[in-house]
Amino acid sequence: MSEPMNGAELEGRPRRRRPRPLRWFRERLPESRADRVLVLATLTAVLAVSGLTVNVVRSNPGVAEASEEDAPVLDALPTPTTLAPTTSTTVEVAPVSQPIAPPANPRAKEPIVKIGEIHIPKIGLVHPVYEGVTLTVIDHGPGHWPGSANPGQLGNSVFAGHRVTHSHPFRRIHELAPGDDIVFKMANGTFTYKMTKSSIVTPKDVHIVNPTKDATVTLFACHPPGSARQRYVVNGVFVSSTPV
Repeated sequence: MSEPMNGAELEGRPRRRRPRPLRWFRERLPESRADRVLVLATLTAVLAVSGLTVNVVRSNPGVAEASEEDAPVLDALPTPTTLAPTTSTTVEVAPVSQPIAPPANPRAKEPIVKIGEIHIPKIGLVHPVYEGVTLTVIDHGPGHWPGSANPGQLGNSVFAGHRVTHSHPFRRIHELAPGDDIVFKMANGTFTYKMTKSSIVTPKDVHIVNPTKDATVTLFACHPPGSARQRYVVNGVFVSSTPV
């Protein structure tokens, strides 16, 4: 290992000259005072714009993911489906249901009309249900998709609800398993369904609201909780009713 240099040796070495950016910059400015002012003003403007651009990119690195608070229940309109009606002695026979396209504005003002209650014992849910699937409606509780079958009727009875906002009625629907009860207490009776399956779909999968030839129920909400990237869907079939 070499020995450290003493002070005399250090003084004899040529010192490295540090770059002087300001001096270099001044030497290259125009001699005319007016031209110098113009150059400096232009550089200042360029730096200001560059700084603003950097701030925008850093504060918005990508398109923010939509939350369930602002997302429409589904991205597109349901595709009309025609099914032959069937008869049943245990449910009310009604004309084939056809979901009605919700307003284009998910925040469209609609009357808040309570139509009954939903009870799901497995997750301790007891909550009023309302007519409509705009956000102004489901902010109050699960909303029945207009045009879909009413609980207790032949067809697909469709309800949308929140998972983490407002009263978050569907927060725990992922805990439901086949055989669990989904009960609706309506003005014309109590109607019980059994959960059959669950699935995760995209907001474009509007087939989940299509009519069915039997009495069924579909519950859905944003997924994962707090995000509107997907939808969590629970399906069930009608098993019994109790008249008023």
